[in-house]
Amino acid sequence: MAARLGQLKIWQCSRHFLSLNSLKQLNFNVSNQCGVIRCFVTKLSKEQEENLASGPDLADFIEGDVKTHDKSKLKKLGKERLRLPSWLKREIPIGKNYNTLKSSLRTLNLNTVCEEARCPNIGECWGGGKDGTATATIMLMGDTCTRGCRFCSVKTARAPPALDPAEPVNTAKAIAEWGLDYVVLTSVDRDDMPDGGSAHFAQTVIELKKSDSRILVECLTPDFGGDLSCVERVAMSGLDVYAHNIETVERLTPFVRDARAKYRQSLAVLHHVKKAIPALVTKTSIMLGLGEHDEEVRQTMKDLREVGVDCLTLGQYMQPTKRHLKVQEYVTPEKFEEWQKVGTELGFAYTASGPLVRSSYKAGEFFIKNIVEKQKTM
Repeated sequence: MAARLGQLKIWQCSRHFLSLNSLKQLNFNVSNQCGVIRCFVTKLSKEQEENLASGPDLADFIEGDVKTHDKSKLKKLGKERLRLPSWLKREIPIGKNYNTLKSSLRTLNLNTVCEEARCPNIGECWGGGKDGTATATIMLMGDTCTRGCRFCSVKTARAPPALDPAEPVNTAKAIAEWGLDYVVLTSVDRDDMPDGGSAHFAQTVIELKKSDSRILVECLTPDFGGDLSCVERVAMSGLDVYAHNIETVERLTPFVRDARAKYRQSLAVLHHVKKAIPALVTKTSIMLGLGEHDEEVRQTMKDLREVGVDCLTLGQYMQPTKRHLKVQEYVTPEKFEEWQKVGTELGFAYTASGPLVRSSYKAGEFFIKNIVEKQKTM
């Protein structure tokens, strides 16, 4: 037990603190010094002894000769959490639009994925950014999901509360108050319902279109347990963009997503939408920084093009809480630019790729809106 201290576990209480012996060669299990009643100390493990032997001692600290970790490293070292790089640090602008939108949501008892998923762009989207146009993604069917994906901070439960029958009408009312011409609807998974909530989802789209047929509606849906009749029900509701997220590469899917969410099942959802309505724009999203390899990302992009996906977004995975998966790598902006070029080469009509890009981020909606309008004229 030297001046370089390990973790010690004392089994019996003493009157005085143990005196320290600065000779690191001394290895003992029992100490009876300085008037201490017999005190037992657990022996360090071999790994702890090796770490202590290779680490700095008291003289190093006195002399100031202690090396620190290189903070610029982006790859994960052991179990340490990575520091947030400069390109992901940003101010959160909260203005009049932000407060107005939040007040409207609470009054109508509506939820947004922006809040539940702790999106880093919430201030810009809700505040309207430089152009003053506020955007929000409404989350239907409550704020509690029946699945527990390891990247998502949305609440989970086996039996969430019953659906609010007034939600479709209230959602249409809120959108009308905001004066938006493009809206994104998403939802939690509702595996507790026979149709996965697809009828509720479809009814919301119908109400929106009824309130204003000019509103472009994007729906980011769950996989409905692989029930393609539910997928088709939403696809036929009158929406303009059908989105379903693949989330990550095939190898990592079992570790990142809930066991009921499968890579091939997600591809089947996107493929069926294209078969049911070939002109309908389809969209998906991939998170990077979970430990995927370049060749796996490229293969995922190829798989998505094979099932006819039109629009793709790629963004950095951000650990929402300590209980969720840790970030394995902070992908650089330059690497995201490379993936955007790959998307263009593979034939995606639109590829948004950047550290802060999210599947519903408003930066892409202008371009997707143009794609939708172009499809309607064909």
